[in-house]
Amino acid sequence: MTEQEFLAGYGAAQAVPGPLFTFAAYLGTIIAGIPGGLLATFAIFLPAFLLIIGTLPFWNALRQIPSIRGALISVNAAVVGLLIAAFYQPIWTSTITETKDFILAVILFSLLAFWKLPSWIIVIIGLIGGILLPYLPI
Repeated sequence: MTEQEFLAGYGAAQAVPGPLFTFAAYLGTIIAGIPGGLLATFAIFLPAFLLIIGTLPFWNALRQIPSIRGALISVNAAVVGLLIAAFYQPIWTSTITETKDFILAVILFSLLAFWKLPSWIIVIIGLIGGILLPYLPI
């Protein structure tokens, strides 16, 4: 898989709910066609289904055990760390290559985080900014 294919799939997956599940299906399809996509989708959902079936009857009791609660917090932290790592390499390192790229990213983040604009507006502004970016003298 090329870096462009990876970035295209990752970008597309971020536009829909459940990006990791969508991305797994995309990767499976790129690597092994439709059967690979179906297998990857099944494989990414299977552990969650097994976990739900296995723990749902006594989930509330499990959550009260301090070591289990600590494990859940740790898993959540690990997922956040993986997402940050995936964001940095290859996304940040391949897209933020100049000062003007960084400025556009900061503006888009600010519009989303501080001004609370809807994400679809941020995408449109980002698209326009990305088209105009090569023409800016910065």
